[in-house]
Order: sequence, then C-alpha cells, then structure tokens
Amino acid sequence: MPLYEPVLCKRIPTPPWGEISDRKLVTYQQYVETGGYKSLDKALQMQPKEVVDIVKAAELRGRGGAGFPAGVKWSFLPPEDGKPRYLAINADESEPGTFKDRMLIDFDPHIVIEGIAICMHACRLDTSYFFLRGEYHHQREVMEHAIREAYDHRIFGPGSKLGKINDRWPQLYLHRGAGAYICGEETGLLEALEGKRGWPRIKPPFPAVAGAFGRPTIINNVETLACVTPIIEHGADWFKSMGVPPPAGSAPGTPASFGPKLYGVSGHVNRPGVYEDELGVKLSDLIEGLCCGIRGGRKFKAAIPGGISMGVLSADEYEAVLDFDVGRKHNCLGLGTAGVIVMDEGTDMVAVARNIARFFAHESCGQCTHCREGTNWMYRMLTRIETGEGTTRDLDLLLELSGSMGMMPGNNICGLSDGANWAIRTIVNKFFDEFETRVTRERGVSLAVVS
Repeated sequence: MPLYEPVLCKRIPTPPWGEISDRKLVTYQQYVETGGYKSLDKALQMQPKEVVDIVKAAELRGRGGAGFPAGVKWSFLPPEDGKPRYLAINADESEPGTFKDRMLIDFDPHIVIEGIAICMHACRLDTSYFFLRGEYHHQREVMEHAIREAYDHRIFGPGSKLGKINDRWPQLYLHRGAGAYICGEETGLLEALEGKRGWPRIKPPFPAVAGAFGRPTIINNVETLACVTPIIEHGADWFKSMGVPPPAGSAPGTPASFGPKLYGVSGHVNRPGVYEDELGVKLSDLIEGLCCGIRGGRKFKAAIPGGISMGVLSADEYEAVLDFDVGRKHNCLGLGTAGVIVMDEGTDMVAVARNIARFFAHESCGQCTHCREGTNWMYRMLTRIETGEGTTRDLDLLLELSGSMGMMPGNNICGLSDGANWAIRTIVNKFFDEFETRVTRERGVSLAVVS
C-alpha cells in the first residue's frame, strides 16, 4: 500500500487500495455520510471572491486537456449585471483513449455536483449545463438520478441553500451531445448547447465574456470541478503538497502541476483502467506498478500520454514524468486528458499513424480549409505508405503538412488540426525508420509490405 491516499477515488474502490469488482454507485445519502457537501457548506460561509482566491492559490489546472488554471479562468468574469450567467460542464470526453470522467460519473457523481455548486457560488452563476457525451447512455441515467437527488435536497432549485443568484434560483440541467468529437472543444460545445451545428468559434470574445447565449460563461471539465471539492475542504496548501513544481528555469508565474490526477490507461498492459496518483508520476511506474506491466511479458515500445492528439513517447522516454510539462520536455503536445495508450514491441507505428489520421479526417468539422483538406491528405498519404505504395516525396510532404496546419501556426480556429499534426509529426519523427522502410524513391516500385 503506497503512502499516497486517494482523493478523487476516496469512495471508488481502485487498485491498490481496493478492488474494481467492489465498485458501486454512491448515493446522495452515502455521499453525505462520508463527508460529502461539507465543502459546499464551508464555501457558503465565505464570500465568493474568497472561494475564487483559494482555487487560484491552489493552482488547480484544468483536467480537460489544455491545463489552464481554473481559478484564473474564474477571475476573468465581468462584474454581475443582474442578467443570466452560465457554467458549462464539459463531460463530452470524446478524445480517443479517455475515460476518466466516466468513472466519476458512474460511481461518485455527487463529488462533481458539489464542485459545480461551489463554482456557481464562487462565480455567481445561476444556471449550469452538464454537457454529456452522446454515447454515454448509462451515464445519462446515473447523472439524471444524481441531479434529482441534488434537487430533492435543495442543492438546486427553489429554496436552494445557495440562495438566489442574479435574482434566480440556481439550476443544473443535463444536456446530451450528439456524438461529435469537435464538441469537446469549448466553443464547439457552446454552439451545440445553443442547438447549432458544433462549429468552434473565433476567439475573442472568450466564453468568460460572451459564451452561452452571448452571456458570461465558465467552462470546466468534470475532473476539474471534482478537484474543487477537496480543495475547499483541505485548503490550497494541502492541494499543493501533491504533484510537482514548475521545471527549473521556468519563467516566473509558470503554472505548476499540483494535486491528484486520474490516469486512464489502455492498450497493451495487464491491468488497464483508471488510476489515481499525484501529478508527476513516471510513465514506467504507472505501467509497471498500477497496471502490472506490459501484457505477455513483451517490451515497451511507445505510449500516447494523454489522448491521441498529444503525440507519442518512445521507448527512450519510458521514464517520462507525466505532468503538464511533459510536452516541452519530450517534444509532444502535452499531458492532455492523461488518457495513456500503451503500445508494445509488436505495434506497427505506421498503422497507428494512419488510424489516427483517419480519425481526425472523419471528425474535422470542415469549417477551416487547412483542417478539412489537410487531415484528409495526411490520411491518404499514410494509407499509401502503409501499403508500400508511398514514396519518399509522400514522407516529405507529410512532415511539411503536419508542421504547417493548425491553430498554433495561425491557420485554424480550433486545436483539432494541431492535435492531428502533433500526433502524426511525433510518430513519424520518433519512428522514422519504420516509415522509411515502407517508401520507395519513385511511384510504381514494388515493396514488401510489413505486416
């Protein structure tokens, strides 16, 4: 049993502290009996700004992918004007390899609902929308039941213990998505919430100023809001006792990687699943410890650190520290959702790249030309390379294209194409020999296809 004690999985049996087979849904009554909603009561004794300051002092970073400091985001809201202000909870979780939020919804939904209520008090938001992935049918039933329990006990609705906000009783609604990956992007989520096509918006204005229905809106991930509850209970210093500080030599004000983190591990491991540890766990410790090693006794070859858009870590990076700075240290996009996909020595990295490109080509919303066309070009070139029909020119074009499209080069509205090009770029660069053996100098020269 490690010294670290679970925080987010306090009520969810998880190895090595409990058995997965013992998991069950925590009801409102069971949640309260184990200390639930005490953080909300504590927050309601504070001024809203005090709550924001505690979250800011804890340096809680968003757990949905970008890692932006939650307290800083909350502070962007303009002053109240008596009109509606919204909270949108991002439970879309459509990044391949990601399933951590689903576990919280399945077994301990009230830790999220309590975080939602605290955020509404702190930011003076009168209405919340829980935006749930369209394919999460069971989770819809669980969440709807938990929301009804919260209304029955006056967390929301008339007589809410939060009191009236902007002269309205606080409300929490469940809104189901329609299965589009792009709606995981915050402004695409807002468009879908408003009943429109899920097309990301140009920023500025940012959602905190003009979000849902043109009103100030905070958008937070499920796990982020779940972290708010223990922060209020134990304080910012307690939260910062876990995790790792910014790397040495970082500029002043660089956000750290503090607090607990849920890692969703899939792929070629003996025990896939969602595991909790501090931010900054080593990839090797996660695989060999919590996941009981690579299946079949095979060797580690590669891992995607946080959903397929983050790129890949090679065998030389097996000791990589999984914190929010993993990207700059190991030339990938970042930690993302911490959905770790592990690949063993038998994995065909050309096929991996082709499959990733196929996904992004299919899920591009089509609004931006670079993304709509570029993702399809990458998929076609990788298909040719995989079948042995590609040329060295295809490989050169692939790397050129993967470095020139996306929001970072300034060509696209959202980050979907950045995810696509970072994924492809890191795989090709770190496993170049596998691609090189599959191409010829000229079209039409026969090559044996690697199985």
